[in-house]
Amino acid sequence: MSRLDSFIRRLEAQRACLDWACREIAAVLGPVLELGLGNGRTYDHLRARLPGRGIYAFDRQLAAHPDCVPDGEHLLLGDFADTLPAFRDRLREPAALIHADIGSGDTDKTAALAAWLGPMLAPLLAPSGLALSDQPLELADAVPVAPPAGVAAGRYFIYRRRL
Repeated sequence: MSRLDSFIRRLEAQRACLDWACREIAAVLGPVLELGLGNGRTYDHLRARLPGRGIYAFDRQLAAHPDCVPDGEHLLLGDFADTLPAFRDRLREPAALIHADIGSGDTDKTAALAAWLGPMLAPLLAPSGLALSDQPLELADAVPVAPPAGVAAGRYFIYRRRL
């Protein structure tokens, strides 16, 4: 499979999982956390699918398209090791949905970030809330969920927090 084909399949899987998750969290209260704002495509997609829901976007630095930049209250720039703990202290209610698109070309760094991120995210997720990631995570009090139809196992990872 070419890298282009792989990229397209990854984005199709991401969209299918996000659309499914948006329907699944309809009755779950709480904001959405977008880890890895990047160019803003996923943030923009979530904003369109979840109108009126607060969406907090995190990234090391701003690189998003100008139309896809959250307002100052909902944009947290800096290393996750700094921004997530500080955000946890100001979070009023746990998140209904957490989406982490954290993969990079460096396999070891990505694995280390995912290992650190799982325990950090677990207390931020509401009961029955969902966490989606392009990397496997270890989330306490959460169980893996099979991806929606058409998404190959191992392409995207979904977890639901227990009640």
